[in-house]
Amino acid sequence: MVLLVVSVIVFVNVAPQIGQAPEGEDLERIRKSPHYEEDGFVNLIETHQADFWKAMKTMPDMFFQANLTPTESLPVKYDEGNSGAVDTLTYVTWYGHSAFLIEMDGLKVLIDPMLGDFAAPVSLGANRYQNDQEVPLEDIEEIDILILSHDHYDHLDYATILALRHKVEHYYTALGVGSHLKSWGIDAAKITELDWWESADEGSIKIIAAPSRHFSGRGLTDNCATQWASWIIRGEHQNLYFSGDGGYAEHFVEIGEKYGPFDFAMMECGQYNAAWPDIHMMPEMSVQAGIDVKADLIMPIHWGAFTLGVHEWTEPVNRFTAEAQKLDVPVVHPYIGERFAIGQDFPRERWWE
Repeated sequence: MVLLVVSVIVFVNVAPQIGQAPEGEDLERIRKSPHYEEDGFVNLIETHQADFWKAMKTMPDMFFQANLTPTESLPVKYDEGNSGAVDTLTYVTWYGHSAFLIEMDGLKVLIDPMLGDFAAPVSLGANRYQNDQEVPLEDIEEIDILILSHDHYDHLDYATILALRHKVEHYYTALGVGSHLKSWGIDAAKITELDWWESADEGSIKIIAAPSRHFSGRGLTDNCATQWASWIIRGEHQNLYFSGDGGYAEHFVEIGEKYGPFDFAMMECGQYNAAWPDIHMMPEMSVQAGIDVKADLIMPIHWGAFTLGVHEWTEPVNRFTAEAQKLDVPVVHPYIGERFAIGQDFPRERWWE
């Protein structure tokens, strides 16, 4: 047991994929945020990361719950719909979970590109579902903007960052997340960190960091050392919202009032559990959050790639679409890799069935 503990401590302190929590001038800078307190970043309202004992009671279900992962390779459409573009349209490609490529106003925006094989520091679980075709990393061309919502392994992937680092023009992150990037060799001049409600312009696109209700951390001692955020991506013709991770709260209404309506909203839906209701939404809450931000079209995300919660892998999208139909909310659920245009195409095939 002592050897195991020592090994874990050594690993966390030397493995590059863990990253680097803010320190020195970076730490002094983020401490000036009104959302940073003595022990790290905080949410707008009281939030419990997880009920430990309730969470422990769910562990046996990981072994006995049926359909936690797909039994067959998932169909993908990376080679379809990827040619042609219209300047006034915004194109979206979903890579599974919360990873997206947005083509807007002639620029390419990559969001939370967790395109690796496992959502963990080592390959001991949380492996990506088998797809008919692997994510074609080599086909991802020059990226103008890369947005990172927070530093959890299923959103910030060391291997993906290294694979794409020579293709990315600029990174936009929540406060403190840039420290991880710099520890991986990313030039500090290419990184912009934004606090909630701060914004930056990249060409004709305005990027705005907004609140979410979540937490952060990649190691043993960096809980909430970096911030978490949702994101608004506003172009000349379309206005998009990306929820990142987080539980339901009144911040969705505030975001809708300040920056809505949205042409398209990507809403977290998956990896939820009654043991951690504050940090991940149940699917019905995700639909309501889409209504709150005043979205014309919503999409369930944070599912379809990894098993990080104890529910059937298709349950999030099934519950999400059922609630959206009940409330008469337009919803889209494309294949992984399927490129579609906002305001023109509405992929709704229930491919997971």
